[in-house]
Amino acid sequence: MRELASGLQLEGHGSHMEFLDEELRNYIIAEAKTILQIRDSEPQLPKTLPNFFSQVRRIEDDDLKFLMEEKIKNPLYLGNVRSGSKELKTSIHVDAREAIPHHILIPATTGRGKSNLVKVMLWELMGIENIGMLVLDPHDEYYGRNELGLKDHPNQEKLRYYSPDTSNIHGVESLRINLKSIKPEHFDGIVEFTDAQRDALKRYHNTHRKEWISAIIREEEIDGVNPRTLSVIKRKFDNILGIYAENGQIKSRGSVFKTDAGESTIKSIIKSLEDGEIVIIDTSKLTGEAELLVGSIIVGAIFNKYQKYKAEGILEEKPIIGIVIEEAPRVLGKEVIERQGHNIYSIIAREGRKFNIGLVAITQLVSLIPRTILANMNTKIILGNEMSQERAEIIASASQDLSDDNRTIASLDRGEAIVTSVFTKFAVPIKIPLFDEHVKDKINKREKPPLLSLEDL
Repeated sequence: MRELASGLQLEGHGSHMEFLDEELRNYIIAEAKTILQIRDSEPQLPKTLPNFFSQVRRIEDDDLKFLMEEKIKNPLYLGNVRSGSKELKTSIHVDAREAIPHHILIPATTGRGKSNLVKVMLWELMGIENIGMLVLDPHDEYYGRNELGLKDHPNQEKLRYYSPDTSNIHGVESLRINLKSIKPEHFDGIVEFTDAQRDALKRYHNTHRKEWISAIIREEEIDGVNPRTLSVIKRKFDNILGIYAENGQIKSRGSVFKTDAGESTIKSIIKSLEDGEIVIIDTSKLTGEAELLVGSIIVGAIFNKYQKYKAEGILEEKPIIGIVIEEAPRVLGKEVIERQGHNIYSIIAREGRKFNIGLVAITQLVSLIPRTILANMNTKIILGNEMSQERAEIIASASQDLSDDNRTIASLDRGEAIVTSVFTKFAVPIKIPLFDEHVKDKINKREKPPLLSLEDL
């Protein structure tokens, strides 16, 4: 009858026809999935269904008291709980000392708020003790050179910023790395070398030690290395490091890799990380390979140190170390690992949690990362993604069942996310604040004088 009435109305017959009791007869059917059961204010995984004809209502902040920040030892704020398009007052935190060594993955397409989320996380981490973060910043956006950024945090003593460009900015430290700090293994999985070229690198390092790169640039021949192989390596070093020879002297085209400066840079960065500080490396003026090489040198050094600390039984006394890496498939991608072998980043993805070192990996293309590595990313902050293949990979590796949330992930707006983690009882939809608003709110609360009580008066 409804089809008949609507058809007649569509064709212009009975323009005054109305549906009887339209408010009662037309309704939306919703499917509900039980995700959590709360008894005596404690959350439990559900074992039974709700009673027949149970009442249904929207979630409220009082229902989420078990998520209170006070119950988490080292709370890292991610955002507020979101119910549909409504943002609640309840905030979502994970224990930073647990979540970071077990790795965090942030997948999303462009423009969904990945950088904004990382800024918010780093701002919050600057207020947590005993956590060091190395941030490889390819867009120079986290420090806030010309805008609001981490430089505006009250705990400035916990921030270190290295950049090739030290002009017109206070607090920047010069990013200069001496060639003597580089070892052949730092190129593993970063720069593609043939077996003969890798063998040549090791031979030169064994023969010339800290001067091995200079010896290659000068084309000093050694037994067992073909001159053609040497010539190819020299050309690659020129492209990546900007190092060349002129009249027997080693010279630099770039501003980062040097023969006469930067001998203490790596040691200073490692010390800052071991002191639980945030270290931002501005790599915006470096090539992709040079950026990853800088990270490889630093991460390799800290990983070796933490392996030693574990052997000595003093690892638990040291800060947690996190490494923020953008465009993660460059070092964690299937093709990269298959073609060039494992690098320090993929080693940390597989073994880092044993040594309290973790990755915060940011990517648009989750499908390029092997599932064995995705399985080790135990916290995923999923922002909007319209590519079905990417959503399928994200859902397949999630810590909770997101099989019914495929379209939900596609429709997530900027700043909306789903947090799925082994450290949460269920997948939580959140709203991430805009960094500028979050910072201004934090600063205003800090500067606002406390209210005086009657006793004070």
